[in-house]
Amino acid sequence: MVALAALEAGIITPETSVTCPGYLSLGNATFHCWRHGGHGTVRLHDAIKKSCDVFFYETARRIGIDRLAAMARRMGFGNPLGLDIPGERGGTIPDRERQLALTGVAWQPGETLIAGIGQGSVTATPLQVATMAARLVTGRAVVPRLVRPEGKLPQGGDPHPPAFPALGVNPRSLALVLDGMNAVVNEQGGTAYAARITDLTLAMGGKSGTSQVRRISAIEREHGVRKGAEVPWKDRDHALFVAFAPVSAPRYVCATVVEHGGASGGGGSAVAAPICRDILFEAQKRDPARRVPEPEAVAQNSMPNSLPADPSPSPRG
Repeated sequence: MVALAALEAGIITPETSVTCPGYLSLGNATFHCWRHGGHGTVRLHDAIKKSCDVFFYETARRIGIDRLAAMARRMGFGNPLGLDIPGERGGTIPDRERQLALTGVAWQPGETLIAGIGQGSVTATPLQVATMAARLVTGRAVVPRLVRPEGKLPQGGDPHPPAFPALGVNPRSLALVLDGMNAVVNEQGGTAYAARITDLTLAMGGKSGTSQVRRISAIEREHGVRKGAEVPWKDRDHALFVAFAPVSAPRYVCATVVEHGGASGGGGSAVAAPICRDILFEAQKRDPARRVPEPEAVAQNSMPNSLPADPSPSPRG
């Protein structure tokens, strides 16, 4: 969402670079990257591929919380999606106006950085995360349903899929984000490369996530962050992964959250990504309506080579 909002606002281009030494300082606060020592200088593609926190701290700082919140809501966060069962939660997407109304306290710049990696007061349901992926791959405001409308075929897909409205997002911006998500899984060095589907006709793209549960103190960072069994179960990070498949013609999305599953230190890529992989692999094999492209077509139309031309390039950020 940060990348998409920044691309749409012209704040960054695919060539905009940010140097990650492992942290970003703002005022008297230090915001850390998950990788001790940092990622060096990265651009958008590698920032998504390697999940560089500092790139997205800095990008969120540039666009501001209000534009970030607007894009997140457009993609399905912050409000109930309208699922056809009662009790759906809407999650929370913060902004300046909302915080001031609820707390009487003005929004602080550091809160934008935290929101830029999906933490702080940002909350979301797994269904919203899956819906985000569906909207990314279609460019439309997909709304999920649990109950098949009466009269639709039980197998072979829906002969009359609903005509969801367009999101109004530049297709190139969507393609650039999906290109990074493809790299997460299918390029060496991607956070979930070990969990890839090796059959290219069924390959998935995705994004790993680790939701930090407890605050890590400066003293602990100085002497070594506790990991695994050293941390009580209730304080361990949550592991997340969201994915779509097949990469060449997405038909399925899957979001997985493993509560307190980040004890291994691998977070979403090690714990949640293999679950998404297994579900998407099996779903594609069982789908009677799937039309699997030939491997040669997949190689020619893989995500990195399918970016639409940018009709009006933005100035470099």
